[in-house]
Amino acid sequence: MGFFQLLEVAAMPVLQVLLISILGAFMATEYWNLLNADARKYLNKIVFIIFTPALIFSSLAKTVNFQDVITWWFMPINMGLTFLFGGILGWILVKIMKPESYLEGIIIATSSAGNLGNLLLIVVPAICNEDGSPFGDRNTCKSVALSYASFSMALGGFYIWTYTFHLVKSSVSTYKAIQEAEGSLSLRKPNNDFDANTESYLLKADDQVQTSIQVTSTKPIDEEDLEKELVVAQSSGKAGDELSFWGKITGSLHQIVEELMSPPTISAIVGFVFGCVPFLRNLIVGKSAPLRVIHDSIKLLGDGTIPGTTLILGGNLIQGLRSAKLKPSTIIGVILVRYLILPLIGIGVVKVAGDLGFLSPDPLYRYVLMLQFSLPPAMNIGTMAQLFDVGQEECSVLFLWTYLVAAFALTFWSTVYLWVLS
Repeated sequence: MGFFQLLEVAAMPVLQVLLISILGAFMATEYWNLLNADARKYLNKIVFIIFTPALIFSSLAKTVNFQDVITWWFMPINMGLTFLFGGILGWILVKIMKPESYLEGIIIATSSAGNLGNLLLIVVPAICNEDGSPFGDRNTCKSVALSYASFSMALGGFYIWTYTFHLVKSSVSTYKAIQEAEGSLSLRKPNNDFDANTESYLLKADDQVQTSIQVTSTKPIDEEDLEKELVVAQSSGKAGDELSFWGKITGSLHQIVEELMSPPTISAIVGFVFGCVPFLRNLIVGKSAPLRVIHDSIKLLGDGTIPGTTLILGGNLIQGLRSAKLKPSTIIGVILVRYLILPLIGIGVVKVAGDLGFLSPDPLYRYVLMLQFSLPPAMNIGTMAQLFDVGQEECSVLFLWTYLVAAFALTFWSTVYLWVLS
């Protein structure tokens, strides 16, 4: 397969994302006014609660069985390594570039969470269809490729809606806590009026009746409160030390349970159960399944995930190009992480795992493992940003540039991977 054939295959899914994003951008303009801020917010909730869980469940229940989980046991580890190395590199990027605090989680997320679903579903089978494919018979290759891609999408959804969801949520929570603290502090600033005496007027009615208090200390109010808080903290320090350990454990467990209760994560767990238990699978999957209408309906809902998410990203793009608080160097840093450093790490990981005997000899399987390290950011990050109402514009700008570069980056690395496996 030549370079230009690979370019066409790799560019097609990326161009689809860009075209739908452009449509979403036009729908958000004042001329059409179909995707205003409220419309994007409600559409995003539908994607989060209905479409995404439906897509994950239908994919898992249909394509993944217990034997696949055993045979492809290294794929979850490989994907975990993409999140691990990408997260470390994203953290380093955040420390170097020092973006706004509410963008830290989004930048680390875009560096670590790849589009492990719909792009693989399009790119890998398309390579099987091309003449001169190194992966053997076209029909067999396409069937196996769909299984690999579906398994990757399901596992990717699990990682994204646990690790990445927690990452973005904790970053946003920290930012909002800082904002609330700063707002509270601004309300407690001392009176710096040079003409004021020891009497501070608090209320002034229309009839000119004034109520005053006598200030008994010249210290600022917030300084006095701080001293009181320190005294209380010191007096209760021992008791706090005894409870802090158990409090951290309890808080961590509560946080884990809360993340696992998100609709996409629940659907992934239920989908694994239905896929791995033949009795449950045969109830809803297949032409002879008595309840196949349930799976077909869920799949129909899941098909709305990708266009819904992409339209929202496009709708945020117009505002993002005007007001996004992103340095060009930060965008370049994310591109370098996703399309230079991570792919090189991926080649090393797959080669070492193969030498140690952890991988099956199937070259298509190894190709998919390598490709997982060189994909553009996961679309669901935009869903999370919209869900928490923070960083939507910046997220859309990041997606615009990373997906523009992806057409050429995917082509280049696909060529390299095919050369390595030949």
